[in-house]
Amino acid sequence: MIARLGEGAVRISPDRLVVEEPMEIRLDDHLVTTTMRTPGNDYELAVGFCLTEGLLEGAAVHGVRYCGTGPAAETEFNVVSVSTDGRAPQPEPRLGTTTSSCGLCGSASLEALRKRLEPLTTAPPAVELAALTRAATEARRQQPLFDETGSIHAAAVFDPATGDVMMVREDIGRHNAVDKVIGRLLLDGQLPATGRGLLVSGRVSFEIVQKAWAAGFGLLAGVSGPSALAVDTARAANLGLVGFLRGRSANVYAPPPTLGQ
Repeated sequence: MIARLGEGAVRISPDRLVVEEPMEIRLDDHLVTTTMRTPGNDYELAVGFCLTEGLLEGAAVHGVRYCGTGPAAETEFNVVSVSTDGRAPQPEPRLGTTTSSCGLCGSASLEALRKRLEPLTTAPPAVELAALTRAATEARRQQPLFDETGSIHAAAVFDPATGDVMMVREDIGRHNAVDKVIGRLLLDGQLPATGRGLLVSGRVSFEIVQKAWAAGFGLLAGVSGPSALAVDTARAANLGLVGFLRGRSANVYAPPPTLGQ
């Protein structure tokens, strides 16, 4: 129960809150990290994280399961192990907990990404404001947890030409929502996501661009603005980047605009 304040009155009423719990991610039963997430689509999150953080190094995912050291109920379904049958390199455990707000801040740099990822060879799709607006509207309609709690992020896959939304995932962390989307695409054999757009409900940070680049998206759009490093990274990746997608307006940051546009 909560007390709702407004216009000189106090009303006692029930409320719905988003769930946040730790989840341990393992790769071939080796500890990778513990992340704070909203339960649901846990396999997608674990797979997407391993891919976007460069842990798979081209190894195929052969299976995903809870725990692996005993009954999943004993760990309350909060341990997920991704299996490559030992083909992926053994990961170095990430010290500390990956929070829902910032991802692995400071764990990578643009130069490190350039060594790991090649620039996208397909030109970014044309930015169509009508399609972006439609995608944002459709994605918002597919966020039941936001409707209930008002305090959760979302990531969506969409067609940049039409604005058709193909998938939406929600999580208290922006990075987790993106990893869930990417993990689903990988499990369905739909990566790289060439020519597709990725829409995020908040700001666009370096880590969000890193994940979009690793998955091969052609266009990344955010409701809020990008950081300077996010813009530099998108341009290095040959990834289209749009920020401040609100109502019927948006800012295009990458590719760099030229005079006359």
